[in-house]
Amino acid sequence: MPLVVFCGLPYSGKSRRAEALRGALAAEGRAVYVVDDAAVLGAEDPTVYGDSAREKALRGALRAAVERRLSRQDVVILDSLNYIKGFRYELYCLARAARTPLCLVYCVQPCGPSSGHLKAGAEEIGSRNVNVSWRPRSEQGGRPLEAGTGGIREPQAAGSEVNGRSWAEVPRELEPGETRAPNSPALLIPESEKPAEHMSSAFYSPELLEALTLRFEPPDSRNRWDRPLFTLVGLEEPLPLAEIRTALFENRAPPPHQATQSQPLASGSFLHQLDQVTSQVLAGLMEAQKSAVPGDLLTLPGTTERLLFTRPLTMAELSRLRRQFISYTKMHPNNENLPQLANMFLQYLSQSLH
Repeated sequence: MPLVVFCGLPYSGKSRRAEALRGALAAEGRAVYVVDDAAVLGAEDPTVYGDSAREKALRGALRAAVERRLSRQDVVILDSLNYIKGFRYELYCLARAARTPLCLVYCVQPCGPSSGHLKAGAEEIGSRNVNVSWRPRSEQGGRPLEAGTGGIREPQAAGSEVNGRSWAEVPRELEPGETRAPNSPALLIPESEKPAEHMSSAFYSPELLEALTLRFEPPDSRNRWDRPLFTLVGLEEPLPLAEIRTALFENRAPPPHQATQSQPLASGSFLHQLDQVTSQVLAGLMEAQKSAVPGDLLTLPGTTERLLFTRPLTMAELSRLRRQFISYTKMHPNNENLPQLANMFLQYLSQSLH
């Protein structure tokens, strides 16, 4: 069954989308397996992406977990950042080797780091009085994270609303040393920022988020390993279940690489016949050119085609071409070519000599 790869920066809604897709496919009676960072590490640890060696080990563990689950019977969903196109190509090769389709779901947060506005947002927030964090908050007693653990704020367009209220009416988060008035309303968290039950409360520091943004390689549908590509902006955009089902269950799997395919069966005497036929052609050619003049069409034994004679040929030159032809033919043995070996060798000589 197919492989679904989720791609995007933290807090872009990948885990929610993956859970929604898993629920929809499981409701149809399909076996669905979700592979994520927490399943590999035991618990989600954002600091892994700040250490290149640990991140490389994590990618290897994710790839191994996908390879173990990938088959023609089960659907595998990979819920991770997957921001390196080289890693996405490795996943494409796994699906191709398993002869199963795959698709890529790219989650983008509006005006967030996934859309390339992290720096601009941080600069704009410094000059505004309203600052609403777009990172998940710990829901301990319904209160936001304590001061001093804040993250980069996401810029909001003027006139936008949260829960039906204008941003001017939304109380800002407390700064260090401030206290909230007794009658002041609590900070309202947009629905898209509330973490789902299955999502981790792991916190990505602003420095790590900026580093991931700079390293991020967005998918491109022109690359065969990035298509079919489904781009989802925000959590308000519905999940295209119908299109994803078509890509997974109706499209053909990527063609397997020729280097990974088993060689066709050949008879035990194939190489002996190949050596014998090419030797006869060379012997006939050396004999025919003794009485030939440039421009003659030579007829050789065992062939139905003729060779244009342009100059005298040495045995060393013909032997070199014969070895090349045998090496190529051994890579693609086929019993159906046995009757045509002499003509094929003669055509090879004609193309190589002229």
